[in-house]
Amino acid sequence: MLTHGFHVRALVRKEKSLTEIVEQVALSDLNILADIEAARPDDLERLKQGLRGIDTLVHLSGRAHILKEDLNEPLEEFRRTNRDATIALASLAQDAGVKRFVFISSIGVNGNLNRVPFSESDVPKPAEDYAISKHEAEIALLDMAVFGQMEVTIIRPPLVYGAGAPGNFKLLLGLISQTRVLPFGAIKNKRSFVAINNLIDFIVTCIDHPKAANQVFLISDGEDVSTTQLLQKMAKAFEKRLILLPTPVFMMSYFLKLVGKGRIADRLFGSLQVDSSKARKLLGWKPVVTMDEQLKKTAEAYLHEKNL
Repeated sequence: MLTHGFHVRALVRKEKSLTEIVEQVALSDLNILADIEAARPDDLERLKQGLRGIDTLVHLSGRAHILKEDLNEPLEEFRRTNRDATIALASLAQDAGVKRFVFISSIGVNGNLNRVPFSESDVPKPAEDYAISKHEAEIALLDMAVFGQMEVTIIRPPLVYGAGAPGNFKLLLGLISQTRVLPFGAIKNKRSFVAINNLIDFIVTCIDHPKAANQVFLISDGEDVSTTQLLQKMAKAFEKRLILLPTPVFMMSYFLKLVGKGRIADRLFGSLQVDSSKARKLLGWKPVVTMDEQLKKTAEAYLHEKNL
């Protein structure tokens, strides 16, 4: 964003050595906004001051997927962070005169799997706690846009990949870098992804594009691939030879579900495509990197970090 000429103010948990030209406002925990009446006055005042003079607020923070959930009611915790705190932050932003609120949601709001690419006109069908909380936040934000002065833009990305990406993508990076043979050679699904560089560029587009006001966007690279094709591309990025055995999908899926890894099976073998043509047609946006280019940068960053 700095390279696009924006003055950036970052809301962080604690100040870091980012760069001298990025202002930082430290807020110990976003969840203090979930119960704003109980928030410490100094934290609240610091946040209010940080929002003053801001034209656009890009909200990326939240409670993401937890691999080992240990809460009895995880949905309520997701709601507390992703819905309640988001609504409170948006309300404070509106009071401070912020003109646009860009909310990074999730393709999970549309659903987990599909046979026909998701689009913005589909009826939302969130299945997991994370996506449910994001969808509820979306509803509240769009209502706020109708009755208030602040514009809202909602972005639902699929899996975001790039240097430092967590979760399943990080797991795949580890597999590719350490293994020569994998049983994923006969997967014929189709999945959409978005490179971190493409997502950032799209967010920048949404910051002040007049046609992005009060809109929902699905975004992707536009290069849908199967899990087999993705692994082949990742191996190429690492410049290594990978042997993918054509193991029947039903056998691998059955085994993963047997050991309680059904969600991983869905992501490895199921299809999830998005139609991101609205972003291209309405805003004139196009990807700034290809999947091969981003994967190459990701592999280089992964190996560099591993060798430190």
